[in-house]
Amino acid sequence: MGMEPSVQHIVWKRLRLPREAAVAVWICLMQNVSAEGTKVGSSAAYHWFALAVAPRHEKRAGIILRNKGYETLLPLYARRHRYGRCARSFDLPLFPGYLFCQFDPSARLPILTTPGVLRVVGAGKQPIPVAEQQIQSIRLAMHAQVPMTPCPYSIQGREGRITSGPLTGLEGIVVDVKLPVRLVLSVHLLQRSVLVEIDTECVLVI
Repeated sequence: MGMEPSVQHIVWKRLRLPREAAVAVWICLMQNVSAEGTKVGSSAAYHWFALAVAPRHEKRAGIILRNKGYETLLPLYARRHRYGRCARSFDLPLFPGYLFCQFDPSARLPILTTPGVLRVVGAGKQPIPVAEQQIQSIRLAMHAQVPMTPCPYSIQGREGRITSGPLTGLEGIVVDVKLPVRLVLSVHLLQRSVLVEIDTECVLVI
């Protein structure tokens, strides 16, 4: 295994190590760099960002990003299509053309070079993170397997919060307080909304 002359000079000449030992040191250094590189999206301090992706490339881009070590979020919903006498169900993105990803915006080149990814949503070239509460509400609904469907973007109405059970902390606009409770969850950065129906009475209207 070869080494760059400058590194060889430092490790081999200045430290006065045998050539074999210098090579071993170099291998360890490179392994540490590679190990650090796999932690690109593991820090809880990173924000969630919305990625604009090519049409029908949301799932593929998400798989590639996860293989790179990033945490992604792609909310889906089931939609049935009928072909004559046959019907088939498809899992489609709740936010078509978008994928959520958690990363360091100052090191976003690996994100932008991912096949299917067009840009990071923001103001011009400045990425803008998605509000943490909005991401948290969507994740809660996904983990609880609550049915969600796309709906027109809305910010009108009274806000509500689930106060108990597995959906504690989920927030949205209350559409109907009768069972099942209907809440609109919105991602204001994208101006997109989804509708959820929850069979619970534990809703605090704010």
